[in-house]
This record gives sequence, structure tokens and C-alpha cells, in this order.
Amino acid sequence: MSDPSVRFLSTRSRSVDSSGIRKVFDLGVDLKDPINLSIGQPDFDVPPSIRQAAIDAIQAGHNRYTVTQGIAPLRERLTADLQEELGLTLPVLITSGVSGGILLALMALLDPGDQVVCQDPSFVSYTHTVRLLGGVPKLVNTYPDFRFDPDRFEQAITKRTKMLVLATPSNPTGVVLQSDELQQAATLAERHDLILVLDEIYAQLTYDQRVGSGFSFAPERTLLLRGFGKSYGMTGWRLGYAAGPRFLIEEMAKLQQYTFVCAPSMVQHAGLAAIDADISNHVADYRRKRDLVMDQLSNDFDLVRPGGGFYFFPRVPDRFADGAGMAEAAVGKNLLIIPGSVFSKQDTHFRLSYAAPDETLMRGCRILCDLARGV
Repeated sequence: MSDPSVRFLSTRSRSVDSSGIRKVFDLGVDLKDPINLSIGQPDFDVPPSIRQAAIDAIQAGHNRYTVTQGIAPLRERLTADLQEELGLTLPVLITSGVSGGILLALMALLDPGDQVVCQDPSFVSYTHTVRLLGGVPKLVNTYPDFRFDPDRFEQAITKRTKMLVLATPSNPTGVVLQSDELQQAATLAERHDLILVLDEIYAQLTYDQRVGSGFSFAPERTLLLRGFGKSYGMTGWRLGYAAGPRFLIEEMAKLQQYTFVCAPSMVQHAGLAAIDADISNHVADYRRKRDLVMDQLSNDFDLVRPGGGFYFFPRVPDRFADGAGMAEAAVGKNLLIIPGSVFSKQDTHFRLSYAAPDETLMRGCRILCDLARGV
């Protein structure tokens, strides 16, 4: 029999590799108690009030499908909060995480051959999901400072470009785009008649100054994606939301009927409690961890100080050929990090997460500095 993967699997599916993050996990599968700075999720548990709200929802029988758009109390609360923040009344769709929102938006907007402009480096799902839907990702080099350069982005735009996707704060760099950069992005979207997608999953985890959302610069063509997972330790609960132009939100809701159906019902009820939960202690703790890692690595690595999220994206020391080599050497020291090629067309950097206990961070940083020095 011929290779069944060629005979039966779609070209679309075979065009996408397994996650490079999973490959790192495979490398470390035999490690005993590894120092794990690879994982992209909070190291704290869901706050008690949110957990109790989910339990109460289950006990109250909220275990069935909800309406596709999401339960009315959650949508109404989010609409009110966005009105207060942005001065706009926006339709809201509750999604199965921000990743669910990304997929629905791309499904609603892309025809085969349409192009999507993204940052390089950027979150792994953008390029792969675009390809799965027959689109063409166009990656814009943002090295070395990972800022938004309007000239670079404009050079990537063609007549087939339909969307501009930006994340702030960014995964993997932790860079927070400033208001002038967001306004420049909105101007580009208007000039070239694009939809601007703003992925703000880490918006509550910012440490130096709070930059307002870029949504209001071009509200008639901007889609805002936010979620609860990273801020409240709810990554496995799969809860996010999308807000933006009514025509797009309604189309995404239609498509959700045939894909996710709805976000998990009891989690939607818990989302109401999450909005009122105080996570300022966690934000302060991550700010402190960010500064701790910065202090430990800055003498041995070329790195950009992250303004949000919980990642660093340092440049690989000259003694290593690439990020893959660095990651393999780290595995040899019982340390897990992610090579930059997972997030980028180039492999000159690596990602580490500081969502970890201080003792783990200190051990990991010592190993990284030893690797940089050739010790």
C-alpha cells in the first residue's frame, strides 16, 4: 500500500508542520524534573472566586449549549466595559479562546490566495491558520527591536492583501506597541482598505505603562480579540471574545455555529466573575520576575526589555549556530526553551517564559549564562 498520509491526508493539512513547541517537549520527554522555561501559560492557579463561579454554574445546571454569540450577561458586561474604555458601543462575540477568534476571523475574511500581513516574529498560529484556509501569510521583519515600522509593513502589502494582524503585547517578544505605532497601523489599514486585527490576549499583563487599545483609531475596520486565559490562569478553559464591525462579528457568529458551536457554558458564567477578580498581585509579581530575569541575563545576552506578557526573546550567543542549537544545548543541561524558528522565518533568537517560580528562573538563568560563556 502506498503511503496513506499522501493518499488520504489533505494537501492543506500536510502543508502545516507540528508545533515546534511540541518538538521541544519531545526532546525533553526523558528529562527528570526539567527546568521548564518553555511553557506559555501562567504559573498561578485560577483565582478562587472564578473557580467557585464555575462550580456554581455547573451545580446550577449551566451545562448545555448556550446561544452561539455567548450568554447575554457576559456579552452585555463586556459591551459596557468597552463602551467605558473606548467610547463605542460594539457587538461582542464570545469565542473559544482567542485562537478560536483568530480562526473565525480568518474563515470569515479570506478567500484562497488572499494575503495576511503579520509581524515576524509572531504567535505560531497566525501563519499556519492562514495557510490552512488557503491564504498566504506575508511576514514583516521587525528585528532587532520588534517595533512597528510602517514603511516595512507597507512594502509587504499587495493588491491581494486583506488583513493586517498585530499582537500587543507580543508573543514571543513581550513588546508593547505604543499609541503612535497603533495609529500608523490603522492609517495603513485605511490607506490600503484592510481589516486590522489586534490580538490583545496579554493586554492586562503590562508592566511599565498602560497603552490604550489601538481599536479606536479605525473602529470601522478593526477587530479586537481578547481573552481570559493568560490573565486569570484559565488557559484550559478556552474563553475569549471578539468585538468589532457588526458585519464581521455577525459573520464570525454564523461560522461559530458550524465549528465551535459556543464557548464552554459554565466557563462563560465564570467569565463574569473573572472580570471583577483582582489580579494586580499577579501583575506585580510578573513585573518583578521580568526585572529579575533582565538583571540576570543582560550581561550575557542581547535582548529587548519586554513591556508585557511573560516572555523574553534573547538573541542566540555567537557560539551557537542558531536557536535550535541553543535549545538542544539547553536540553543537555536539563533546561527547556523554545528556538526562535518556531515563531519566525529566522532562527537567531530563542524564547523563554518567566511564568515560573523564582527558584526555577534563577536556575534557568544560571544555565543560560553558562551556555553563553561556554562554561
